[in-house]
Amino acid sequence: MKKESKNSQPKWNRVHPITNVAISSLFIFLALLTLLPLVFVIIISFSSDASVAEKGYSFFPNAWSTAAYEYMWKSKDYIIRSFFNSVGITVVGTCIALVLIATMGYALSRPKFYMKNIYTWMIFIPMLFGGGLLASYMVNTQIYQLRNTYWALILPGACSGWYIIIMRTFFQTTVPDSIIESGKIDGARQIRIFAQLVLPISLPVIATIGLFMSFSYWNAWYGAMLYITSDHRHLYPLQYVLINIQNNIDFMAKVEAETGMTFESVQLPTETFRMALVVTIVLPIACSYPFFQRFFVGGLTIGSVKG
Repeated sequence: MKKESKNSQPKWNRVHPITNVAISSLFIFLALLTLLPLVFVIIISFSSDASVAEKGYSFFPNAWSTAAYEYMWKSKDYIIRSFFNSVGITVVGTCIALVLIATMGYALSRPKFYMKNIYTWMIFIPMLFGGGLLASYMVNTQIYQLRNTYWALILPGACSGWYIIIMRTFFQTTVPDSIIESGKIDGARQIRIFAQLVLPISLPVIATIGLFMSFSYWNAWYGAMLYITSDHRHLYPLQYVLINIQNNIDFMAKVEAETGMTFESVQLPTETFRMALVVTIVLPIACSYPFFQRFFVGGLTIGSVKG
């Protein structure tokens, strides 16, 4: 009896241990390079403004300082409230967006849906020609009465025509028709087929779109500038609050430079505060990425191989 080889893979498919170590080391190095900008921003945020003025942005500042975070801490109540606003807006907005995008994409993917062509053009045309800022502002404030409400920060961006097209294409190319037909044979309606048969096998694309939508809601600040007035500051999301603080610092630094007048006898952390803003905004949403990573990779490669 012939003794089995320790390595059952074909010779052409084997990787030498030294080659394996070299390739692994290369990709570890590349992965660390992707973290380098974030580490650089964190180092600058903890640098002193005097060091930044003298050496510029550097991995090795002359002096360390927490002035940027101390200045931010002075408005901790305001920032904490805006942080939870952003969390709520991101969670609710992403959930609503996924419901709208998934249901619309599924309806357009069904060949027997008799209004499929009309709705497809209704989604496609606004991707090329928009009504403009004035039209959307008038619709959202005068017709839907969304001004000074949380819904003004959620509903205008809750439905993306581009993501609907992606979802429709996914359902058409990936979900087998036999699954739909089996549900019909068992007497299930379309809503039950969609919820119990289609959604469980659509997690990769749903998680991928959900990740991008959560990024969009978390980083949004322009809607607050348009629809939320200054007497409703409790509705501001985190990004808009931090931008306002940064603008105030820039204004006070400009006044100090032009007139010599100081505010509270404190040196304003202008340069380092910008980096502290980046850290404050990026880290929370970056921490959520590992939870989506498994589905995100599957969503990127979906449709590349069809069996």
